[in-house]
Amino acid sequence: MARISEQEAGGRNVLAFLDMIAVSELGRGLIAASDDGYNVIVGSTVKAPLLFRSYSDHPRRLIDLPKLGIKSTAAGRYQVLARYYDAYRKQLGLSNFGAINQDRIALQMIRECRALDDILRGNIAIAISKCRSRWASLPGAGYGQNEHSAEALLAAYATAGGRLA
Repeated sequence: MARISEQEAGGRNVLAFLDMIAVSELGRGLIAASDDGYNVIVGSTVKAPLLFRSYSDHPRRLIDLPKLGIKSTAAGRYQVLARYYDAYRKQLGLSNFGAINQDRIALQMIRECRALDDILRGNIAIAISKCRSRWASLPGAGYGQNEHSAEALLAAYATAGGRLA
């Protein structure tokens, strides 16, 4: 579950949306095998999790993903790239890559996609579509990675306690 408060996030729907993104990016098994996903490095699996120990900074590990033909520094519950963490750290005045700060980064990414009002109103399918440029696992993202169906994501959102319009 997201660690940011419901008040800071903007409501229960926003917390549920954050949880949905985590499930989409990491899967329930990897979330359970880690610190709710906050310490996961890209390329992790339930059987072979790659976890980082310190939240003092982004882990900055460049991982080769030959099946996808890419290398990535994605890490954390929302699989944030190191270069984006650096930008958000400055923009949001963050002191570390801790759980609440990862939630704050994801929330800022949602705002940048202009999806926050849709989430607050329960228009989750629209919000998912608006956020697909930020998370490769969302349907229609087009990054060549495993994309989940909107139906599966709406179910994850509902399981996390979100309400639909």
